[in-house]
Amino acid sequence: MKTQITLAISKGRILQDTIPLLQAMGMSPLEDLNKTRKLLIDTENPNVRVVVVRATDVPTYVEYGAADLGIAGKDVLMESRGDGLYELLDLDICKCKLMVAGKEKLSSHGKRLKVATKYVNAAQQYFAQRGQQVEIIKLYGSMELAPITGLADLIVDLVDTGNTLRANGLQPLEHIEDISSRLVANKASLKVSFDTLQDVVEKFKAATANKTG
Repeated sequence: MKTQITLAISKGRILQDTIPLLQAMGMSPLEDLNKTRKLLIDTENPNVRVVVVRATDVPTYVEYGAADLGIAGKDVLMESRGDGLYELLDLDICKCKLMVAGKEKLSSHGKRLKVATKYVNAAQQYFAQRGQQVEIIKLYGSMELAPITGLADLIVDLVDTGNTLRANGLQPLEHIEDISSRLVANKASLKVSFDTLQDVVEKFKAATANKTG
């Protein structure tokens, strides 16, 4: 049984929103995660260390056992389709929505709509469930440009306030999924280090309940 576990956290907003949870759990990193050059950082809890990686890499680190636990957005988890993961807890942070957006609601009768997105798997599944054949165009940024320039008819993207859409003459059209950050675990680690992991999971549950209570 491993006595020390590794928690993978994605950079950016999720990291900023996770730090208060770690502090409430007695697991504050011993170095400033925004400044340190170290890749593995110990915490106040000698049984837990953290690694900060790109958001899209969190499921990979957890699935292959390089990290026992991870914190990633539901949007990233939907894209990864990791078979070696268990989704344990909704941390109720970094909330937004995955939406279909565009200039106006369009009918697909007579033509195959073009949809620009970096969420290829989620978009394909959504339109397939609706019996709608679309052409997916993968982009990595500035999704709003696609309908404006005629590259695509619609986009699938995360929407928070909707201000960026409105500023570019677009509007949210269809809701796909509520997005928030989730705590995930490696399936093998749950068996090998159940007691240690369960202790951390219970601390996350308590910290999340206190935050929302």
